[in-house]
Amino acid sequence: MKISCSTAELLTQLQTVTRVASTRSAVQALSGVKLAVTPEATELLATDMDVGLRVPLQTEIERPGEVVLPARLLLDVARALPADRVSFELRASEQDVELISGSATFHLRTLRVEDFPALPSPSDETRVVLPAEAFVETIARVARSASKDETRPILTGILMTASERELRMVATDSYRLSIKQTTLEQPLQGTLEANVPARALQELVRIAQQSESEDVAVSVGQNQVVFELDGATLSSRLLDGQFPNYRQLLPESVEHELRLATAELTEVVRRISLLAQKNTPLRLGFREGELTVSAQTPDVGEASESIPVPFHGEPFEIGFNPEFLRDGLDSLESSELVLKLISPLRPGLIESPDSGDFVYLIMPIRLNV
Repeated sequence: MKISCSTAELLTQLQTVTRVASTRSAVQALSGVKLAVTPEATELLATDMDVGLRVPLQTEIERPGEVVLPARLLLDVARALPADRVSFELRASEQDVELISGSATFHLRTLRVEDFPALPSPSDETRVVLPAEAFVETIARVARSASKDETRPILTGILMTASERELRMVATDSYRLSIKQTTLEQPLQGTLEANVPARALQELVRIAQQSESEDVAVSVGQNQVVFELDGATLSSRLLDGQFPNYRQLLPESVEHELRLATAELTEVVRRISLLAQKNTPLRLGFREGELTVSAQTPDVGEASESIPVPFHGEPFEIGFNPEFLRDGLDSLESSELVLKLISPLRPGLIESPDSGDFVYLIMPIRLNV
């Protein structure tokens, strides 16, 4: 194998692909990046067995071949290269790759290419093409609610479904629930449903943010999903098990429905949350025409702030995890929100006004009076 390429191009593509390389596997090859060179094209590949990524690399090809190099070390070397171009040459007898850039020469020992697994390929039979902007925005609106607790893997995913002109994504960690429904301008050719690890979808968002592609293609297999975007191919295992029936968590009726200015409430919550430390809940106290947001942490301090709200009825106070409440407010993209409440011990709902295309359910924290 012998190739040469732009140092800047190499660094850009390595920064993308090395995020997927494993940092914990006993199989050394999984901590590496594979350079796969055919007579026609060069690709960089990485995987941790759960998520896989292949990205194109624009090169001048002298000899095809393939090699696996340590991902983090290769990235560090790429950052330090002194010239605009770099050449790679596999020296099979020395079991290393020679990198030359300007006056600098590096010899990097290779990892076992035989241990690097084959990555899934997209399927034409199940391929569904969606608008990339709508797809990425929908991910961003719900991803915060996906669990990071690996002991309940089913909750670490985002349930995505799409058919006709509707794209929906749902995520929950059992303490809050996000539902985003996006109406597409054009009907889809096909349908899809899959529970995809949130981490994989967040990697897709990063790739999309650096891309100018208008579409993303999704192929769902029996236990894998493959995304294609602007030459990059991201694959991920699907999560086993039944995603919770989130519809039954949504209350059929509420006691209070308040329309509020998103920015005003968000800023108040952000300020008062500074004093909600050490697992202290944020308190929302409602009385006629007024909401008081307060927090008190022993040995730290306390804070409160009131704003006018269209509340009518018996006063009551409800407590929420301040981080979860901020996440819900930050996920809104409308100037106003609808806050729906039942009682201090029942979940609260934050919704987009009118359209109701975004719903955020948050469980309360029992308050010590």
